[in-house]
Amino acid sequence: MIGITSYGAYIPRYRIKVEEIARVWGDDPEHIKKGLLIHEKSVPDLDEDAATIAVEAARSAIGRCNIDPKEIGAVYVGSESHPYAVKPTATIVAEAIEATPDLTAADFEFACKAGTAAIQACMGEVSMGMIKYGMAIGADVSQGAPGDALEYTAAAGGAAYIIGKKNLIAEIEDTSSFTTDTPDFWRREGESYPMHGGRFTGEPAYFKHIMSATKSLMKKVGTKPGDYDYVVFHQPNGKFPLRMAKMLGFVEEQIRPGLVVSKLGNTYAGSSLIGLAAVLDQAKPGSRILMTSFGSGAGSDAFSMTVTDGIEETRGKVPTVAELLKNPKYIDYALYAKHKGKIVV
Repeated sequence: MIGITSYGAYIPRYRIKVEEIARVWGDDPEHIKKGLLIHEKSVPDLDEDAATIAVEAARSAIGRCNIDPKEIGAVYVGSESHPYAVKPTATIVAEAIEATPDLTAADFEFACKAGTAAIQACMGEVSMGMIKYGMAIGADVSQGAPGDALEYTAAAGGAAYIIGKKNLIAEIEDTSSFTTDTPDFWRREGESYPMHGGRFTGEPAYFKHIMSATKSLMKKVGTKPGDYDYVVFHQPNGKFPLRMAKMLGFVEEQIRPGLVVSKLGNTYAGSSLIGLAAVLDQAKPGSRILMTSFGSGAGSDAFSMTVTDGIEETRGKVPTVAELLKNPKYIDYALYAKHKGKIVV
């Protein structure tokens, strides 16, 4: 059986509230919060990017377990905001965790599902015996143009997962994907901010792909919504995952434990992976989890997993997602714009 051997997350301490963004653009903050179910979002520090976030998440994953980093044979980093167009983030992470040079490393891109695609790649290599452990990461410092609706959600954070066959804390029973050429969200080379199709990102993109991948997975595994204790969907805002859960027959109690977007924002490639980390932080042995990511362009990866007794040995070694969300440092829009490179001083 292949599964998760360890995991770790990282969320910057800085935050900006919806009220502060709305103040600058003359929007109604209560309308925004009601429509998106988001109250604040994380902001990277001046010296933080997708690479530093990936490194911190990777170190957290290593710190949670007893694995020698030199046993990791693959490092894959999924992101929409790799700091270099030509220079992999994955090699930076591998060097930082002191992994062996005898590994394969690569950067993944598929919008917000790049991290889950990396998990599937690790699963394949582990199952073939090519590597003992693989590390898959989803990390982003998400972009949103000034005044765009994305400014209320585009956040920073990431999570790392070590995939293997031994010392599992969660067995991955199966995975299923659904992919089409649906251009709901895009950013061309050289452009600073993405474009999006507004309401088009909902029905033909997010909902169709998550529903299709999730139904396909449950058919393969032979499960139904009631068989799971927790469900995690990609979190572009607070409303979409709740609506998706209801459409598929899940109840609110199943999705609430991993729904961290209201205090975090949309961390793009880190979104569903941080949600999964929040669930693993509290899940008990025997709990079943369903996670489905979504990446614009468009596609979804769904995973069915069962938590093992090994989860208890990981407690208290590194910060939980709940702990990472505590003690935020709030900033105003001017400092936020400086941190995000929207103004240069």
